[in-house]
Amino acid sequence: MLVVAALGGNALLQRGQPLTAQVQRENVKVAAQALADIVRAGHQLVITHGNGPQVGLLALQNDAYTPGEIYPLDVLGAQTAGMIGYLIEQEMENALQHSCPIVTLLTQVVVGLNDPAFITPTKYIGPVYSQAEAEQRAAQSGWQIAQDGDKWRRVVASPKPIEIPDINVLQLLVAQGAVVICNGGGGIPVIRDANNHLQGIEAVIDKDLSSAFLAKQLGADALLLLTDVEAVYQGFGTPDAQPLSALTIAESHALDLPAGSMGPKITAACSFAESGGFSAIGRLSEALALLSGQAGTHIVAEHS
Repeated sequence: MLVVAALGGNALLQRGQPLTAQVQRENVKVAAQALADIVRAGHQLVITHGNGPQVGLLALQNDAYTPGEIYPLDVLGAQTAGMIGYLIEQEMENALQHSCPIVTLLTQVVVGLNDPAFITPTKYIGPVYSQAEAEQRAAQSGWQIAQDGDKWRRVVASPKPIEIPDINVLQLLVAQGAVVICNGGGGIPVIRDANNHLQGIEAVIDKDLSSAFLAKQLGADALLLLTDVEAVYQGFGTPDAQPLSALTIAESHALDLPAGSMGPKITAACSFAESGGFSAIGRLSEALALLSGQAGTHIVAEHS
């Protein structure tokens, strides 16, 4: 079975943890053990990951460097994909004891220049702030900001993926039995100009939607959206909250979920399930159990 596993931000950084290389490495080490179980069970594996905190940190470091050019988000996204890919690749090699080839591919993903996401940014990046500090930074740097739980963060455009130019390269790597780490941070956002040339654009593509798009392009059998909660909850955050073991596509669309929380995961899971694939959302540490239907929330066409 070909499995696409999308790592949530918790795979690299727990909320409130410092953005240090050592902290991220320790978190990736835990994630790699869970993902290695999928490979040991005989499945092929493609790993994708987010980059919100990391690209935000690079943007802050970039702002502190006043002379010359400010690096755009597509370049910063490529930097984070290389850094995070390196950490995942190395820890997967250690977890699997070098028993199979593992490779990281910087992945360009084409978006539409007229995507409405460029008008209404919703993608959180960078650290969390108090409202006062976020407003101060927004005024200084021209950011757009939004509330994220009880804190505030920078938000940027998150357009939909419409093409993966290097999909043939990814297919070749998978065919050779490699564990592939790709689509880092949703992929490096690019557009095609009037001459059909690729060029970067200021955006961060949603990792979950891009992972579903990738899974369909690869003809994957399963899409696992891995996070730090055990399942999708009915009434999340209330005393009556209940985990949902299965949702139909229609039930999923009817859920009232904020855009910045479980919403993109539900949308991505439904998109892949509509194409006939197996979609599940759940805890990273239970990745293999998710795949066998013993944990998490599964998105199905209809209840059996």
